[in-house]
Amino acid sequence: MEQLVPMVRALTEKAEVSEVSEVGTAVIGAAGLATLGDGLRAELPGALAREFGVRTVALAADAVIAYVGALGARPGAAVAGGTGLIAIGTDLAGWRRADGWGHLLGDCGGGAWIGRAGLEAALRAYDGRDGGSVALLSCAEGQFGAMSGLPGRLYPRSDRAAVLASFAPRVAECAPDDPVAAGILRAAARHIAESAGAVCPTGGEPHIALTGGLFKMGEALLTPLHEELAKRLPWARPVAAEGDPLDGAVRIARDLAAGDLVLPCDDVMLSVVGPGEPKGTR
Repeated sequence: MEQLVPMVRALTEKAEVSEVSEVGTAVIGAAGLATLGDGLRAELPGALAREFGVRTVALAADAVIAYVGALGARPGAAVAGGTGLIAIGTDLAGWRRADGWGHLLGDCGGGAWIGRAGLEAALRAYDGRDGGSVALLSCAEGQFGAMSGLPGRLYPRSDRAAVLASFAPRVAECAPDDPVAAGILRAAARHIAESAGAVCPTGGEPHIALTGGLFKMGEALLTPLHEELAKRLPWARPVAAEGDPLDGAVRIARDLAAGDLVLPCDDVMLSVVGPGEPKGTR
């Protein structure tokens, strides 16, 4: 609430809402809500009601608002890629997710995963081991300094996932002329397609979209990824993402306020508390 109160007040002022109490519906999308959000689900709706008079609150995993921003309220699958990576799909009866387990246990194919693989290849070249890349070694030394001191500079950092991900664009830059870098991106594409395949509905013609900064890395990643998706999900229809996660949160709020929410609700991925709670969706 220490973070939310000033944010809500600033947003209502920007939107020229004269009274905060006019806000009847709120949607909050948060990273980690699906696995670590029990406390938020228990306390936040009541706190927002006391502070602002909010009557209906939806708490959504960040992957859910990314999905809705990309595809709206239709069956399909979305892959949200940035520092990490998660795939989420729905047939409008329930949600399925794959990966999103963080850079130590998963997020395979995401920015931190690509950056770590690139730095491993750089260190292999530094050591003279097989599988190394001189091109990636040069990039790594340019970005991080001497390789001998890299572990000491990286391991203690609380933001090491972001630091690893910062090297992913260098891998993409090297890929056109470096087979090791190209191989890393092909492996990332396979991981991403595997996650998409695990969540995509198998009936009908579901749509599939990619969303997030990872997919701004260009054709070095997108070309093998589209090939993998076509091979693994020939029944799915690739589409461009309609919007970003903020657009998704706004759409959920609008649908909730109008009583038109058709997305599946549960106690993990998307939960709704208040008079706007959809009936018969749990």
